[in-house]
Formats: sequence, structure tokens, C-alpha cells
Amino acid sequence: MSCRLLYLVGQLRPGGLERQLYYLLKSMDRGRYQPEVVVWNFREAEAYVEQIRALGVALHSFASGSSRFMKLRAFRRLVKKVKPEVVHSYSFYDNFAAWWATRGLNAIPIGSIRQDFVTERRASGIILGRLSASLPRTQISNSLAAQIAVEESPGPFRPSQVHVVHNGIDCDRTLLHPIPPNVPSLLSIGRLYPEKRWDRLLRVVSLVAARRVGFSVRLAGDGPLLKELQSQARHLGIAGLVQFLGFRHDIPTLLKESSFLIHTADAEGCPNVVMEAMACGRAVIATDAGDIPYLVDNGKTGFVVRRGDDATLVERLMTLITDRNLCRQMGEAGRVKAENDLGLDRLVSKTFSAYQAAGWNG
Repeated sequence: MSCRLLYLVGQLRPGGLERQLYYLLKSMDRGRYQPEVVVWNFREAEAYVEQIRALGVALHSFASGSSRFMKLRAFRRLVKKVKPEVVHSYSFYDNFAAWWATRGLNAIPIGSIRQDFVTERRASGIILGRLSASLPRTQISNSLAAQIAVEESPGPFRPSQVHVVHNGIDCDRTLLHPIPPNVPSLLSIGRLYPEKRWDRLLRVVSLVAARRVGFSVRLAGDGPLLKELQSQARHLGIAGLVQFLGFRHDIPTLLKESSFLIHTADAEGCPNVVMEAMACGRAVIATDAGDIPYLVDNGKTGFVVRRGDDATLVERLMTLITDRNLCRQMGEAGRVKAENDLGLDRLVSKTFSAYQAAGWNG
């Protein structure tokens, strides 16, 4: 029997888009839709390999050492063999491959925009960035902000149709926990990359610390900026306040132990960490990157602060550090919103609606 839905993903590391792919596969009727996954840069030990296999979903990969051109040819042969109805690239830089492999076939190619559109295009390089920005012609974005950026982008290198499907969260596996009674503990989660603006976080933490309030900060994530950020913390005199945890699998436990989440990025799509915090009943202070203003109801489930407005960020931190009751109220409101608006059933239905708009008769 032929595969009906084929997903192409760059890798299966413990990242946001990989988690959303896993959620989609987990939540759909796999007996009916027979999904399979192709991993462009496969590593057996990566986080979601065994989890996807445990769902009974077939994983395909390419021979070690294959060039991009060799992978393109092998991927097209695979598409011809398994005869999918839809080929959905889940990584922006694989969008062109999904289009190329379906040329002249009955499969419908779908691309993805997982972050800020301009950032994604630039990060993929001059040629591949332009190709993956415009092909396939139909793409799914996880944020309204990216859809607007596409509409405002000049020139031909953009998709003709963008469907917004916000990320989902598995609230059934996330418990609501009371805020710990100890000294307020702030949590930040994410890769240590420039667009996450951890330098802004450390700078703001130093300003709050100067006000002589008691609190601590934990930063969960790894990446190339670790040494630079540790050096900045020492220079600002807050090395004793900020703990760098490295990569962690136990994010729900970290959230349970924390008072609220702070997220200071400049570029985002629909960040999983914000939704996870809401599902755990934690208030969120975040910049207005991507669709954070859609996720966080300013003043109700947390605070949304304009990027670059460090003074307001300091004041919002002070508010939640010194008002445990407000933290609790905002966290409870965030949990309600996560349950009502960010569930996995919506992720599946919206994704399939985008396929159908592109011509799928599933």
C-alpha cells in the first residue's frame, strides 16, 4: 500500500520543529494516513528517532557521505516508489527538495516556514534560501508574523500561498503545579544562538539585581554562545545569580521548580517554550517576536514587551518577582488558554485543512 503522507525533515534533534512533527504524527490517525518520514541529515542517536519509530512510522535516510545532489536524486526515487499524496517539508531549507522530488508526479508538495521568514531565507544562503522561500508555492507557517513578512517581502522569492498553523502542546501530559514557595526562580529555555538574545537577558538581570531583590535565573540550552555568555555574566557581576544548565530533557520539571518564564528573543515563529510554560501554569514575560503576542495575553497570562525596551522588561520582571499572587493568577490563566486554544487536535485539523486547500482530497 502506498504512503499517503510523506514528511521531510532536516534532522530529529530535540528542537521545536522536530517536536511539532512528532506531535502531528502522534495525533493523526496513522492507520488511515500512513505517514512516513525522511530525514535529510540522519543520526541514529538523535532524540526523536526512537519516539517516531515507537509510533510505527517508517523512517528513511540517505547513505552516509551523500552530497546534496545525491540526496535529491535518492529522495525523488523514494517519492516515486512510495507514491505519497502529499510531501510536506518540515524544515525550511528542505522546501526546495520537496518541490523538486514531486515534479511531474501526482504528489502535492508543501513547504514550511518555522521561524521569521526573512531570517530563515537569509540563514539558508543566497541560492537555497531563495529557492526554498518560493518553492513549493504553498507553504505552512507557524506564525501570523511570518505570513505578514511574506506578504510584505518584495520580489519573486516568496510562496504564493501561506497557511498559518500555530504550534500545538500536549496539555494531557502536562500537569498544573503550584509556584514554589522559595526565592523566585526565573527560567529561560532555548538554543544559545544570537537571535535568542541571551545577552539582553543577562543585561536586564543585572539591572534587576541592582535593586536588591532576591531571585535566581536558570538558562536551559546549549550552543556556540555558552562561553561568551558565561563571560558576560561574570563581567556584569551576576555569575552567582545565573546558572547555565546546558541541554535538558526534563523541561516540565524545570518549569515546576520555577516561578515564571522569561523569553528575550529577537526572531521567533511560535515558540514551544512559551506554550510549555503556559501549559504548566507559569506566567510568561517575553519580547514581541514572532507570534508571542498571539500566545501571551499581555497583562493576563504574562507580559509582552517591545524588543529593545529594556526598561520595561526590568519593570515587568520586578512586578512578577515581588508579586507571587499575580504570578499564580497569570499562570492559571495561561493554562486555560493552552487547553482551549493550543491543543493537538487543532494542530492536526489545521494542517490537514492546508493540505486540502492545496488540492489534497484526504
